[in-house]
Amino acid sequence: MIGSDETTIRRGGVHDAEAVADLHALSWRTTYRDIVPAEAIGDGLAAERRELWALRLAADYGDPANTPELLIAEQAGEVVGFAYLVPQWDGRVLLDNLHVHPGRTGGGIGRALLAEARAHVAERHPGAELYLEVLQDNTRAVAFYEREGGRRTATQEGAFPGGHLLPEYVYTWPAAQP
Repeated sequence: MIGSDETTIRRGGVHDAEAVADLHALSWRTTYRDIVPAEAIGDGLAAERRELWALRLAADYGDPANTPELLIAEQAGEVVGFAYLVPQWDGRVLLDNLHVHPGRTGGGIGRALLAEARAHVAERHPGAELYLEVLQDNTRAVAFYEREGGRRTATQEGAFPGGHLLPEYVYTWPAAQP
């Protein structure tokens, strides 16, 4: 795992569900405040994220090759970011979530998580592309992914509560060498 004096990246597990859920909800409320419909980040978001992460992290996915991987970024024992990698049926790996605590963005945590995600894919899924979906209006994330070598490979719509469809981009990183 990647580590420094300030940030350590480690594999996550069931015991991280609550901290990840809380950070996920905070990140959505902060980042998506002016992007997604209010009902998507409303009062039920924290509880919904806790339920989602408890289920995701306790599930038995069977074959280890099909099992998602949670990466946790910590500083002084506090969860300050996470990434969630999900192997796909087509051989690619989806970076389903990459979130950094809103008060800690711009300090290299996201870059470290993305680097560790790419290294994980190279090691566990040789030859697989890593990809993610990002809301088109999340301009800060779009700029970050482009700086980090992501190639925009598609435009599509993402579904949000209430039947709202929002434009998103797909960014892809080619298969990395282990």
